[in-house]
Amino acid sequence: MVIDEKLKEIQTRSAEIESQMNSGTVDGAELTKLSKEYSRLSEILPLINEYFQTKQGIADANEMLHDEELKSIASEQMVELNHKLPEIEKNLQIALLPRDEADDNGAIMEIRAGVGGEESALFAGDLYNQYKSYALRNGWKVEVIEENATSLRGYKEIVFKIDGAGAYGRMKFESGIHRVQRVPETEAGGRIHTSAASVAVMPEAKDIDVVIDDKDIRIDVFRASGAGGQHVNKTDSAVRITHFPTGIVVTCQNERSQFQNKAAAMDVLRSKLYEKQREEQVNASNASRKSMVGSGDRSEKIRTYNFPEQRVTDHRIKLTLYKLDDILAGGPALDEMIDALITADQLERLANME
Repeated sequence: MVIDEKLKEIQTRSAEIESQMNSGTVDGAELTKLSKEYSRLSEILPLINEYFQTKQGIADANEMLHDEELKSIASEQMVELNHKLPEIEKNLQIALLPRDEADDNGAIMEIRAGVGGEESALFAGDLYNQYKSYALRNGWKVEVIEENATSLRGYKEIVFKIDGAGAYGRMKFESGIHRVQRVPETEAGGRIHTSAASVAVMPEAKDIDVVIDDKDIRIDVFRASGAGGQHVNKTDSAVRITHFPTGIVVTCQNERSQFQNKAAAMDVLRSKLYEKQREEQVNASNASRKSMVGSGDRSEKIRTYNFPEQRVTDHRIKLTLYKLDDILAGGPALDEMIDALITADQLERLANME
C-alpha cells in the first residue's frame, strides 16, 4: 500500500537523522534544522508503530482462524483490532497533514476596542489579561509593545508579543471579533449591554522570513506620552515606522530608549509583512475555499462572552462552555476551547484533501 510505503520512509528518515545528529559531523545551523525535523517526526513515530503493530495483529489473528483451538480467541482479536484500526488511521492522517511552518513561532497580538465606548475598552483589557494569564501558565513570556490605556484600566488598543515555542499555533484562531454581553461598570441602571473588541494574531517573524529594504521605510521619532514617569516627556524616544509599499504604519513608545522602541516596532512591522505574505499565499492556493476556523478575518464575529449566563460561545464551531470565569482567567477551559478549534481545523482539512 502507498500509505505503508510512506510510513516506512518516515521511519527510515527518522533513523537517518538520528544517526547524523549523533555523528558529531553536523554544524550548528544544520543541527538545529535536523533537530526540528526529528522532533516533528518523533511525534508521528508512536502512531506509525501502533499502526503496523495493529496490522500485524490482524494478520496474525487471521492465521489463527485456521486453528480450531484458537479460532474463538482469534475472532475476538479480529473484531477488536479491526475496530481499532480506523481510529489509528485517522490519527495518522491528521498527524501527516501539512504543517503550518509558523505554528512553532511566537505570536504578536493586537487587541482593539470596538463599539461600546469605555465598556469596550474594559473588555479589551479583560481579553489582554486573559491571554497574558494563559501565556504565563504555558511558561511563555509576555511583552507589551504599544498600549493606549483608558482611565478605568481598559485599553483602546494594546499590542503585545508572546514569546514562546508554539505560541502562534495555539493562539492563531483567536483572530476576529469578540463580543461581550454584561452590565457595564459604567451602567447605573443595571441594563445588559453588548460591546465588542477585535483581536488580531500574527506569527512573530524571524529575520529570514521577511527582508525590509531601508528605502521602503521612513522612521520618525517623537516625544512619548502616557505611562512611564517623567522620562517619556523629556526625550524623543517614541518611534513610528511607515512602510511605503504596503502603507503599514507601526508605532512604539513603551520602551525607555529610542533604540528599544525601534527594535520593537521593526518586530511588529516584520510580523505584519510576514502575515500579509502568508495571507496572499493562502488566498492564491485556497481561492475556492475559505477555512471555517482558520480564516483569521478580523471582521468576523467569532466568540461571545455572556456574563449573566456564565457562558462562552464560539460561533465557528458552535461550541458553548459554561466556564466563563475560567476562560477569562486563561485557565484549562481556554485550552478546551482552543483544542476544539484545532481539532475542527484538522478535520476540515482532512475532508478537503484530494
